[in-house]
Amino acid sequence: MTLFASDAIFISDKTSQKEVLQEVYDKLLASGYVKGDFLKNVLEREANYPTGIDTSPISSELPNVAIPHTEGEFVNTRLIVPVALVHPIKFHNMIDPSQELEVKFLFMILNNDPEGQANILAQIMDFLSSTPVATLNKLFNLTDPRAIYDFLSENFKQKLQTV
Repeated sequence: MTLFASDAIFISDKTSQKEVLQEVYDKLLASGYVKGDFLKNVLEREANYPTGIDTSPISSELPNVAIPHTEGEFVNTRLIVPVALVHPIKFHNMIDPSQELEVKFLFMILNNDPEGQANILAQIMDFLSSTPVATLNKLFNLTDPRAIYDFLSENFKQKLQTV
């Protein structure tokens, strides 16, 4: 099972966190990936438990990313939804919520498996820390959903959970 779907990869030219999440939610809802109360819950969770990731410890050449997500009861599947942002938008830092980060790329987690949330988050962090900076920057500069899908299908090595 792959963590990416070719119809769940987005390029957004919106200029605020709420607008981007609304746009992505509308498309995910239409495709049946999320439930009606997903947007409200992802926004609430982002306000209380920010998901911005400062990538400068990995490399000062990388843009910051965010990993918005909410509880599994609001989604119908298990996916990572990449969202390339035309304009950087502000997210609060996961580690230091008082700090605002300019974010250029989202890895939204949809996970209807209650045990799997941390696992997917760990895989994203592993991907960011183990992929060469030049390779990551190729991803972050792509502007075509199909190219992003192809890149991630090839470069994101999914670790299958063994129980």
